Amino acid sequence: MNACLGDAVGQIYAQKYFPPDAKAQAQAMVANLIAAYHKRLDALTWLAPSTRAEAQAKLDTLYVGIGYPETWKDYSAYEVRPDDAFGNLWRSSVWYFNMQIARIGKPVDRHEWSMTPQTVNAVNLPLQNALNFPAAILQPPFFDPQAPAAVNYGAIGSVIGHEISHTFDAEGSAFDSKGRVRNWWTPEDHAHFEQQAEKLEKQYDAYEPFPGVHVNGKQTIDENIADLGGIAAAYDGYRASQHGAQGPTQDGFTGDQQFFIAFGQNWGSQTREAALRRQVLTDGHSPGQFRAATVRNSDAWYKAFDVKPGETLYLAPDDRIHIW
Repeated sequence: MNACLGDAVGQIYAQKYFPPDAKAQAQAMVANLIAAYHKRLDALTWLAPSTRAEAQAKLDTLYVGIGYPETWKDYSAYEVRPDDAFGNLWRSSVWYFNMQIARIGKPVDRHEWSMTPQTVNAVNLPLQNALNFPAAILQPPFFDPQAPAAVNYGAIGSVIGHEISHTFDAEGSAFDSKGRVRNWWTPEDHAHFEQQAEKLEKQYDAYEPFPGVHVNGKQTIDENIADLGGIAAAYDGYRASQHGAQGPTQDGFTGDQQFFIAFGQNWGSQTREAALRRQVLTDGHSPGQFRAATVRNSDAWYKAFDVKPGETLYLAPDDRIHIW
């Protein structure tokens, strides 16, 4: 019953808040980011040819769901009665069980969604080699069809790039382009990846939200790597959308500055001290203020704001980490 209600609300939400022109614009952004990842993979000297080929194949076959599913689930076999709450719940469980059983012996539906359109989130689905970006996250402040390209790429573009990056991280490397569990990396590739990851772990270990309380770089490494790849690919995608140039200056900020400001605003939040302490101890994501600090590894950020040695977030070029 809950799934049925979620889908019904999702259809209404998608129709009202995510029109076709917004979907087309978001799809164009996705295409630019995938193209950016193709170029970045081609430029990596540490990937073996066989690893690079499979990574490119994963990009070529990646399904990116934007806004809402192409096909809504069929609930015609589910009977809802206005005077039978318990029966409705029971029959919904039976409907869901039968749906799952019906999968046996059939190919994986790579276009099946795991989220409702009204969910503010995004997900990478390694078994499907797929991503879902529900309509609710494709709303301001993450995405606005009327906003400058720099703002959209810095905000939702970095989120899209983050999820694409998971295709190649510690978990993604265990699944190939067909969603099969298969290690397609060479030992040398893994060794280099782990070496760079360890450097990023140490960078995040140094962050201290409270005196004596540090971010756990190992616990958050997969998400930190995804943030790192996401902002790099989003910046490339943004520049590609402007044919290599910066977009127009707005309110005194250059296009590049707008991009990085929008990225930082993604992570603006207020968290109670107890909740933040719990997050540091248990969450695989770094606190928002340190996710915003991903820019420290971006050469373009230093140029955009003329960041100098001695300033708080400055990292020497040799200390900046680039993985993808």
